[in-house]
Amino acid sequence: AIADVIRTCLGPQAMLKMLMDPMGGIVMTNDGNAILREITVQHPAGKSMIEIARTQDEEVGDGTTSVIVLSGEILATAEPFLEQNMHPTVIIRAYRQALEDMVKILNEQVSIDLDCSDKNKLVQVINSCTGTKFIRRWSELACQIALNAVHTVMLEENGRREIDIKRYAKVEKIPGGTIEDSTVLKGVMINKDVTHPKMKRYIKDPRIVLLDCPLEYKKGESQTNIEIMKDVDFTKILELEEEYVKKICEDVISVKPDVVITEKGISDLAQHYLVRAGISAIRRLRKSDINRIARACGATVVNRTEELKDEDVGTGAGLFEIKKLGDDYFCFITDCKDPKACTIILRGASKDILNETERNLQDALHVARNLLIDPKLVPGGGAVEMAVSRLLTEKAAGLAGVEQWPYKAIAQALEIIPRMLAQNCGANTIRTLTALRAKHATEGTTWGIDGETGKLVDMNERGIWEPLSVKLQTYKTAVETAILLLRIDDIVSGSKKKKNENETTQQSQVTEESMKE
Repeated sequence: AIADVIRTCLGPQAMLKMLMDPMGGIVMTNDGNAILREITVQHPAGKSMIEIARTQDEEVGDGTTSVIVLSGEILATAEPFLEQNMHPTVIIRAYRQALEDMVKILNEQVSIDLDCSDKNKLVQVINSCTGTKFIRRWSELACQIALNAVHTVMLEENGRREIDIKRYAKVEKIPGGTIEDSTVLKGVMINKDVTHPKMKRYIKDPRIVLLDCPLEYKKGESQTNIEIMKDVDFTKILELEEEYVKKICEDVISVKPDVVITEKGISDLAQHYLVRAGISAIRRLRKSDINRIARACGATVVNRTEELKDEDVGTGAGLFEIKKLGDDYFCFITDCKDPKACTIILRGASKDILNETERNLQDALHVARNLLIDPKLVPGGGAVEMAVSRLLTEKAAGLAGVEQWPYKAIAQALEIIPRMLAQNCGANTIRTLTALRAKHATEGTTWGIDGETGKLVDMNERGIWEPLSVKLQTYKTAVETAILLLRIDDIVSGSKKKKNENETTQQSQVTEESMKE
């Protein structure tokens, strides 16, 4: 049932789903994971299907719709074998064998290597992945944003590439303007203003100090009450507080910073000392934002002001600036020498457009990351599914016993992707698939379906490619989920059944009578 809901969301001519969230808001999207996140399912098997979309999204960030459709189809092909009393273990064994062969075929026979230095080819691949989304009108801009962001965040250590999009590539959505105004900042932008109106709002080559402690009087861990008998004692307590705040401010001022940013609060007295020293201060930032600033400007986050040293100060940023965008003030730390963290600023007419654009852009970012980490490609448009399906069918003939039937069923299930692409753009599915089978038998593995028109085209000529890592994850997740569900032979509910009030009253009457006896 879940696969049936998602099926129409596959390909460039995909339909949108309008979802009502629990708060009464409306979400319009064709992103498989976003749809499944919003719908509530009672059936345990349905919940595991939703979980695989989440896994796919976390691992590779794309192919959530394909994995649900494919998993649903594999389970549907298993049903006739179960009705014929074939043992689930036999079906599972065949499925496992098919998965091993699918991975081998993808790696050895269908995939091609990609030159990561060829920027045009990278843009082409990201373009074909965003072509099914709402953002496809601005796909060139989305590709440039995704590539710039991924190249900024990328770290190369011991020959390995590490690209952490989740932590270091933040998307900031600002309503207003047009999508064309969206851009990548080689630095960090935060929705914060300086704490005091007299603080500087424009500093070139700033020295930045990052703190994980408050610049205010330290409150005790346990609640304490002090009884004051004389007014002199009260004055003394206030003096102690002032001395403590003055000391921590002097510790900070000693390293000559221009900007102080802390996760915690800054008291009015501390602000006074900082303003006198000509230091701008920003308070109450998220830990994730502090970490991005640290990576962008080379500062070290310090937990205690006494431990602050000159090498902890960040000097990698070229500009600190406070700007007003729309109704809010934003802090920009930009022109960084070697940022390794970036902020993607998204502009758009409304919140709905911004949310959908962000979802699509996240897919583009993940595709760019996958290509740089594992630069291998497979043809899109259902071509790879058709090629793997044909090769599996040929291999099935060599299998002995009844296992070849479930093995062949996996090959048939793979055809659901080209079939749905043809169906979603209104083409004749039976004729199109028959013609596509003939093309694969005679002319090679790169023929697929044009998702716009439903005609057969050579994906190599069209330049429609997908990352190999996405396809591998899709097949592994879909087949392994089908295996997991086939291993279940019974569902046992662990929740207690509520007894009827009538039953409880009858029981109490019985116990009373027995007591009398």
